[in-house]
Amino acid sequence: MAETVSWDGLRELAGFRAEKGCAISLYVDLDPSTTPTAGDAATRISALLNDGERHSEESNRGLTHDQRIALKGDFERIREWFSNEFVRDGAHGLAVFTAALDNMWRPRALIESVPDRVRVGREFHLAPLVPLVGRGDGALVAVVGRERGELFRLRAGRLDEVVDRTDEVPGRLVAEHLKDVAEDIDRRVRRMPSTKVIVVSSEETRAELEEVLSSEAKNAVVGWTTAEAHASSQDLLELTSPILEKARAKEEGAVMERWREGAGRGGRAASGWAETLEAASDARVDVLLYEEGTDHEAWQCPACGRLSASGRQCPLDGTETERRDDGLDLAVHQTVAHGGTVWAVTAHEDLGPVEGVGALLRY
Repeated sequence: MAETVSWDGLRELAGFRAEKGCAISLYVDLDPSTTPTAGDAATRISALLNDGERHSEESNRGLTHDQRIALKGDFERIREWFSNEFVRDGAHGLAVFTAALDNMWRPRALIESVPDRVRVGREFHLAPLVPLVGRGDGALVAVVGRERGELFRLRAGRLDEVVDRTDEVPGRLVAEHLKDVAEDIDRRVRRMPSTKVIVVSSEETRAELEEVLSSEAKNAVVGWTTAEAHASSQDLLELTSPILEKARAKEEGAVMERWREGAGRGGRAASGWAETLEAASDARVDVLLYEEGTDHEAWQCPACGRLSASGRQCPLDGTETERRDDGLDLAVHQTVAHGGTVWAVTAHEDLGPVEGVGALLRY
């Protein structure tokens, strides 16, 4: 079954480094618009794996015989797993992380599409997962009427029913019915304070429900809408998805406003690659911000992992730094591993003048 991506899951992957062999990261786009059939998916994966094997042979000439054998075995394991075990079941993307000599195997079917990509290195390539974190998970959809009271939780891109208070309610008990539904919403918001709530109801019911919702629940509501009386969970998902996207854009606006204020007065904000890479290495990044599609070369100390935007000796231990062409992925690793989060900015252009990257800092 397709999964969502969480910060905890991303941190687990960010904390991994292959010590004995190599780490393979494979991403496959399974969006039905680009990969409609099983045959299309098989062709896509085969081409990616062939390309990955060819490039790994060219770029990892320093591997031992055992490491080369293990790397070849990892590619073959992915092929066999996809042919014999993978079940698409609504997945729009696939990610596989493996490093046999270091006992790591993590295949993940994803509810969102990802760009085709295969990388071989010591760490896993994580940047493609960042825009997916939290997508398709956690929101509460309340379908409320004078007789209907259903709550659905968004899990892995699907709406699962968690409460059903639908019943024939005598007119004099409608107020009690709405109060019970409001209490169900309140309990779930208190349990998960970051929950986004969407209410599906008539205008009349909305007015009555608002009177009995707690202030916490009212603050959690990101949208109200209406639906046909017998709308299915899939109908409700299609109806509420644009509301959640609008709420996400509003969140992004608030994050960018904090960054603008910090950067404008020389406060707790970083701008550009040099400042951001330095802050990420010092574990000061609270939220890493980047425009989708941006990347930059970076230099990394092979001894301590410290990053910089230019080649030089590491200021901490004097080791000569090594050039890398995946600065964004390195910044993501440092940020996530130290407890920060990452935001792929899509609705604002403020980062363009500062090389497409910035950060909100802890100090």
